[in-house]
Amino acid sequence: MLLELPPEYLGRVEEVRIREGRPLEVNESGGHRFVTGQGLLTMEKDKAYRPGRDDCRRILDLISNHSLYTLEEELRKGFITVPGGHRIGLAGRTVLSNGRVEHIRDISGFNVRIAREVQGAANDILPFLYDEKERRMKHTLILSPPQHGKTTLLRDLTRQISSGSLGSSPVKHAGMKVGVIDERSEIAGSLHGVPSFDVGPRTDVMDACPKAEGMMMMLRSMSPDVLIVDEIGREEDAEAVTEALHAGISVIASAHGSGPEELHSRPAMQKLMDNRMFEMYVLLQRSSGRTTFRLMDRQLRVLQLRVKGETHHA
Repeated sequence: MLLELPPEYLGRVEEVRIREGRPLEVNESGGHRFVTGQGLLTMEKDKAYRPGRDDCRRILDLISNHSLYTLEEELRKGFITVPGGHRIGLAGRTVLSNGRVEHIRDISGFNVRIAREVQGAANDILPFLYDEKERRMKHTLILSPPQHGKTTLLRDLTRQISSGSLGSSPVKHAGMKVGVIDERSEIAGSLHGVPSFDVGPRTDVMDACPKAEGMMMMLRSMSPDVLIVDEIGREEDAEAVTEALHAGISVIASAHGSGPEELHSRPAMQKLMDNRMFEMYVLLQRSSGRTTFRLMDRQLRVLQLRVKGETHHA
């Protein structure tokens, strides 16, 4: 059914939502649509195909390679990463042990998040994150709501920093050693420890590792120039970021949030902001396929606003 969709639309699809007994849904930046049994797009839920229990069981068999018991850790986290760096979120009934989620059973919901490599996504931002005088990357936090391009941007930053590019700048620099802590296997899309995406020639990836622990492991063992980590927010993440900065390592991280005020309301992030640990903030906002970004310094002063190819200086 999905392959019957118009190729130009299918190429933009970011999520496929499969829910047992409910309409088959696809999402892209312009909004959501339902899919009929004939592979047509519709906004009418009553005309959509409704996956049944057999569909869900078949999907689960395919993504687990018929060995669900081997995915115990993934089931505890609520998602499975498949070849190509695509992530499939799972919903169902949780099984608890000592008050913590042990795994998910009776899985009846799937969110197939389609990972795409967008080389050049960091072109406009990267030159502002490089300190020409000290020849290092500035400590940077990328901030946006979910699905606004944080991970895509981090992936391209990783590639360009590792290979020695500086986005739209004509100046060529030597590539830096980059350490990626990829807890959800989304930045590098690693399969059996090998990145599926181009993350550059001088990049080491710690895959499926908790962020705080992974940052410390990288510091001790891989001597990176730059650490890249996705979706920080816990107290231990903030402590690991602080330790890395004090060790002279540049950190480029992302976090969920619509703005600095929201971020400041979270205790762990408040500490980082109050201590002005990040030199640059990049705020991403996407609407109707257009991406807006704001660059702010550590005092949260707006340095630049860019919308659809137009640049406005503060």
